[in-house]
Amino acid sequence: MSEHPVIAVVYDRGSAFLLDIVEGLASLGDPVLALWPGDHADEVAPLAEELAPVVRLDATDHDVSARLLAAHAPDAIVTFSESRLSVTAEIARRLGLPYHSPATVELLRDKYAQRRRLRERGADSVRAFKVRRPGDWAQALAAVGLPAVLKPQTGEGSRSTHLVEDADRGAALVAELLSGAGGENALVLEEYLRGRDCGPLGDHISVESAVTGGRVSHWAVTGKFPLEPPFREVGHLRPAPLAAAERAAALDVVTAALHALDITTGITHTELKLTADGPRIIEVNGRLGGFQHQLASLSGDFNAVTLAGRVALGEDVSQVRAEDRRVVFARAVPLPPGGGSYVRVHGLRDALAVDGVERIVIPHLPGARLPVGVQSGELAWVEGTATDHASMQRVIERAFSLLSFTIADPDGEHRTMTPQGLAAPVLAGSAT
Repeated sequence: MSEHPVIAVVYDRGSAFLLDIVEGLASLGDPVLALWPGDHADEVAPLAEELAPVVRLDATDHDVSARLLAAHAPDAIVTFSESRLSVTAEIARRLGLPYHSPATVELLRDKYAQRRRLRERGADSVRAFKVRRPGDWAQALAAVGLPAVLKPQTGEGSRSTHLVEDADRGAALVAELLSGAGGENALVLEEYLRGRDCGPLGDHISVESAVTGGRVSHWAVTGKFPLEPPFREVGHLRPAPLAAAERAAALDVVTAALHALDITTGITHTELKLTADGPRIIEVNGRLGGFQHQLASLSGDFNAVTLAGRVALGEDVSQVRAEDRRVVFARAVPLPPGGGSYVRVHGLRDALAVDGVERIVIPHLPGARLPVGVQSGELAWVEGTATDHASMQRVIERAFSLLSFTIADPDGEHRTMTPQGLAAPVLAGSAT
């Protein structure tokens, strides 16, 4: 490998912004941006072309995409986009670059296949049943029981994910989601994991890991805020307030899961439920987790994008750890489920002046259409630091008390909403 290696990035919307990706990888070598075709690629192409060499991938032919990238002689490949894991694996295989194998990506993307593999390898044993058609509901219900979680077989951002406590309601959801309008091809009904009481914080965590040459190391454990119904993320924090024994148990569970999925090279983000019987797997993701770059930047430990690049290059990163010297957080204002259009924010200057607030991000331009439906997503988010978890909550409460957002409903009527009105938290244990 040359002293200045070439790092291919299969780029689409994901867990890191384009500028952060290029900046994080530039210290390691020369990034090449492989844009997945679509509206987002068209939007970012002018900026991308200013930052690095650009390749336009072929959405219909992996061989063509691999040849286009081969012209740049990449030494490593990485993606920060959940939806582009498969194409990245296919290109990596064709170019002989270390990455998740296509078989492993199938396990990472297919929620039923992942549950089955974890159960077969003894890593975790959550009951699950694949629902291909409405007629499968009775069999799924008998296999899993209630309460249960209904989710798409493949997907991200908690899209179309529901807590099912009533059999008739579950049958109706299956019929709705598998209809043409529902947009899903297959669903998974899985056992509901009841979380332990975690007070004002969420009853779930994530473990951030790196795997190089089959060797697993864990570089951070991320705490969460309580979910918004039904299963929408509203923020992340470090350190996760865990006792040493529970933290060690979580790391052991994740190590077993990564080995069970045959992960040999890559960054992973594993979500776990904190139950009375110990940490349980929610799902394993084969890329950098959302907001991990921001949290690492706030803590001043290291650049998480650079870490992902080092793993892609095959470097030993087993000694990299988040130091957790102070509490850092990214607290989201979730999207309104009914959609509409973003109009404006109020109180931004005052909220930015709150002690502990480092940055407030609003990822929408005035007039931007907001998605409709059940999914995780941010109208805005507040990033900050605090001396402890209690003071963190006070910083967030103060900032949220100063902010409000005007949204135009689909019928054109304007309404101004506070973050508290948009983010009604779920009680601990009421979501998976």
